[in-house]
Amino acid sequence: MRSIWTGSISFGLINIPIKIYSAVQESSLDMDMLDKSDHANIKFKRVNEKTGKEVTFSDIVKGYRIDDKYVILDEEDFAAADAYKTKTIDIQSFASEDEIDSIYYEQPYYLEPDKGAMKAYALLRDALKASGKVGVTSFVMRNKEGLAILKPYKNLILLNRIRFEQEIRDTSEIKLPEASKKGKEMDMAEKLIEQLTEKFDISAFKDEYTDKLLKIIKNKAKGKKASAPKLKVVHKQSDDLMEMLKASLEKKKKSS
Repeated sequence: MRSIWTGSISFGLINIPIKIYSAVQESSLDMDMLDKSDHANIKFKRVNEKTGKEVTFSDIVKGYRIDDKYVILDEEDFAAADAYKTKTIDIQSFASEDEIDSIYYEQPYYLEPDKGAMKAYALLRDALKASGKVGVTSFVMRNKEGLAILKPYKNLILLNRIRFEQEIRDTSEIKLPEASKKGKEMDMAEKLIEQLTEKFDISAFKDEYTDKLLKIIKNKAKGKKASAPKLKVVHKQSDDLMEMLKASLEKKKKSS
């Protein structure tokens, strides 16, 4: 793994130099876009809108439009917005993790202690573990202010980026049903949920689509053509919820 960001965690008066690594990787296959006629690779170019000529990455600058004119920004301008935060993950407070709704979670990162930071890193990691709390932090990465939590994960500190409240869309425009009334249907639905409840094991879930697609690709390379799978017949759902719930419970009993 290669680090994507270096800086430090500010924990009271303690400064902990760290490196950040992405904690996730894509499970989907990396596909290339090709020309249908000769299977040549399709290349995307950065082109000047006026001249139509290609522009090298080193000649591209960032600008913000005001009154039909662009204000050009450089790295110093971004750093000046908050020079302290550009290299510091500042722990602002601590909270219980269950107080943070899952809708806010965005991206996880592994934190590695830099030279001379082993003891301080271990202290923060183990203090978080003992307290059962997470650190609420703010920092700047790639010219974007971020909010995140720090939590112990296995033997390291995990930084999980979370969204700001203003990034979550309001639900008032979505048409929704009223709350279900307590009754036989609700009792049956709760019973079905209880019957299907089991301890969550992430290792039981695999990206089967990608594995199947890769198998098809390998077979196609050998000249074997893939056959379309038979679709399961889905019968029309009954309008009688009670009937459907009873059938669902019976199906579960038979499969147990």
